[in-house]
Amino acid sequence: MEVEKNIKRLIETLKDDDELVQVQTIEMLEEIGEPAVDQLIDALDNEDKNVRMGAAKVLGLIGDAKAIDPLIETMKDDNKWVRRAASGALSNLGESAVEPLTKTLNDDDWRVRGGAAWALSNIKSPEALDPLIEVMSDDSGFVRAGAVMALGNIGGEKAEKALQRALEDKSGYVRRVAQGFLNKD
Repeated sequence: MEVEKNIKRLIETLKDDDELVQVQTIEMLEEIGEPAVDQLIDALDNEDKNVRMGAAKVLGLIGDAKAIDPLIETMKDDNKWVRRAASGALSNLGESAVEPLTKTLNDDDWRVRGGAAWALSNIKSPEALDPLIEVMSDDSGFVRAGAVMALGNIGGEKAEKALQRALEDKSGYVRRVAQGFLNKD
């Protein structure tokens, strides 16, 4: 019971605007590990953005797969920094997050699709190749750029062909990212 109270106090400390306090709190929660996971998942719904962002970061550091669905849901947060923290946390979860993230590439919200693509770009799993190629035609340049980054990081012949097609994208940024990967060879 004492551990639960300490976890609750630490999570509340994430509200502090001092970045050093937040970093130290995140480190302490990471050290606690699995016993903190359920309260951290609950904290993803906290009214304070710093708490939501810190909770997402810690969940990614702990790496418990039961945080995947709540983190995917957190990618719908109104705050872009919280969304980025959730996407980053998912990328830390590695292979266990690949299948849920590839399903998320079909979400109605472009920000969620984009967060999933960017998370997959960090995981670099060949399993995500086909779903990422599919979102190369997404309406959102953010999603397409994430997909191009992921394909470039995954590599291989199939990814290279998709990157060649991305050179014709309407977004200059998407074209530059694709060109950057193609120039590496």
